[in-house]
Amino acid sequence: MKTKNLLLVTGMAAVIGFTPAAALEIFSWWTTGGEAAALKALFDAYSKEDPQAKMVNAAIAGGAGTNAKAVLKTRVLGGNPPDSFQVHMGAELFDTWVSGGFMEPVDAIYQETELAAALPEQLLDYLRSDEGTYYTVPLNVHRANVLWYNQKVLADAGLEPPESWEEFLQAAEPLKAKGITPLALGDNGIWATTQILETILLAELGPDGYRGLWDGSTPWDSPAVTKSLETLSQVLDNANPDHAARSWDQANDMVIQGTAAMTIMGDWAVADYQAKKFSGYGYAPVPGTAGVYDGSSDTFGLPKKAPNREQALAWLELVASKEGQETFNTVKGSICARTDCDPEKFGEYQRWAMESWSQDELVPSLAHGAAASEAWMSQIDNAVNLFVARKDVKATQAMLVQAAQEALR
Repeated sequence: MKTKNLLLVTGMAAVIGFTPAAALEIFSWWTTGGEAAALKALFDAYSKEDPQAKMVNAAIAGGAGTNAKAVLKTRVLGGNPPDSFQVHMGAELFDTWVSGGFMEPVDAIYQETELAAALPEQLLDYLRSDEGTYYTVPLNVHRANVLWYNQKVLADAGLEPPESWEEFLQAAEPLKAKGITPLALGDNGIWATTQILETILLAELGPDGYRGLWDGSTPWDSPAVTKSLETLSQVLDNANPDHAARSWDQANDMVIQGTAAMTIMGDWAVADYQAKKFSGYGYAPVPGTAGVYDGSSDTFGLPKKAPNREQALAWLELVASKEGQETFNTVKGSICARTDCDPEKFGEYQRWAMESWSQDELVPSLAHGAAASEAWMSQIDNAVNLFVARKDVKATQAMLVQAAQEALR
């Protein structure tokens, strides 16, 4: 596992298929400040082992990997895979890559590093196949149901972070009276609003009911889903009108600047705050979701026909290691997938997340690949996109019902 002479190439390398000889190509969608810095830190850790190794950083910009995934599929189907690539745990991993026969098993990595013993059982359930085979190695755990807020803005308005959506809507009125946007949203990638919807569904249905959406035991035409869409409509009424023109990090800038009070985003937001040297933020579970960890894990695997297989295996060993996970996650804002990382090496938010992770109930994130197949999630995104434009609860719910029927038949 190693790299010095890092060849940091942009996503254009992936598009044109250019890879220098004997260079290890790592494909991801980590390009913004905090996430790019975290990936570089992991590259630097790799380089300590082999100062002569080279790496291609084939990252392609786009929140939640929306742009990167399309390029990756084209490359893999064309027989030109990178040596290792970022993929979310759960449905995205198994429905897209494993079921298609594109991945090599990596059980040997788990055995050599005794990784399974360092991972919580509730995470392992999303990493191994029904036959007990592992195809990727988790680098981190992210939390999607986090409400971030500007501490001074809420304090000046005499408000506490809302614990329910009713409290959120009540808090929105005095904020708007002061000229402050209650909720900053950047959904030029619609996944950001899909993520809000999943947290509202989680609050309305509870963890068991939410999980039931993905196995058919919770009907999408239920009154609880109707209520969730009605709540989403009210929430969107309290977001910035230009949300379709903003990215998630540009929405986060509104919280930093104090023009918005709150935003809902995964915990990569903390890396954005750190990169922008903003310390006046606070955090809490999204209203109604305390005690539940709406999670996703970024994992890396070994695609078949990887050009540099041995180097890729060395990369996966680093990803699996305590050293590699501490190096990456202290910068990224996420927490280690491993349970033996040293909390004292992490910031205040991550220590809070670690404590929550140790006791909260895990549910799979929709917007970040764990809950539903990519085809199903694409249909949900389409429904959400139309909902943002029209606020038609009945029509949107009908689309969600149809999407579920197609996915689960």
